[in-house]
Amino acid sequence: MLIFGTLVNVAAVLTGSTIGLLLNKSLPRRYVKIFFQVMGIFTLFLGISMALKSTHVLYMVMALITGSLIGEWLNLQKAMESFGSWIKHKIKVKNDKFTDGLLTAFLLYCVGSMTIIGAIEEGLGNPPKLLLVKSLMDGVSSIALASGLGLGVSFSVIPLFIFQGGLTLLAAWFGNFFPEIMITELTAVGGILLMGLGIDILEIKKIKVMNMLPALIMILLFLWLLPDGLL
Repeated sequence: MLIFGTLVNVAAVLTGSTIGLLLNKSLPRRYVKIFFQVMGIFTLFLGISMALKSTHVLYMVMALITGSLIGEWLNLQKAMESFGSWIKHKIKVKNDKFTDGLLTAFLLYCVGSMTIIGAIEEGLGNPPKLLLVKSLMDGVSSIALASGLGLGVSFSVIPLFIFQGGLTLLAAWFGNFFPEIMITELTAVGGILLMGLGIDILEIKKIKVMNMLPALIMILLFLWLLPDGLL
């Protein structure tokens, strides 16, 4: 099955978040707080290490600026928050952190290098080894995420399935359209977005990371349209 890795990832997040919800009332808040501090610091570290791999920094800056402007114009952050509020209303959940859980989990699970490289790897017909490892990691982290942020973490599997599964299908359809340089720069831009998420998790400053997501598309466009070395 072409999107087997994504389906396993979805199952892992659902399992982990279910365990987290069961632990919600029994796990002391101080443990949840320290977990989020560790996750925030680790997310910053991971983002920096990914961003430093870029060999086309100007392309990356251009993609981030244009992509963020497009995302701000479309107001993707508000759209995702509205989606979360709609689900919350439909299932009659009173958790104030429902939308935060959905947004944080989705960005954490989908913007990393393992998502990008793993989805493309499976799309090109290789065994989904990276996505299976990622599934294990996401499943474990979703336990603490759901314990702290509630049911919204479980519903992050909807955008996760669409984004990660869609990337796998794109790789399958376009085949070798994804040369190594595109994967490297896509990962680097994803690293910048993870840095923003890390700052958000640590509550240093609220950053609309969702509005920056179009930068992942813009970096591919710049690398495709502009001859290498032009900038």
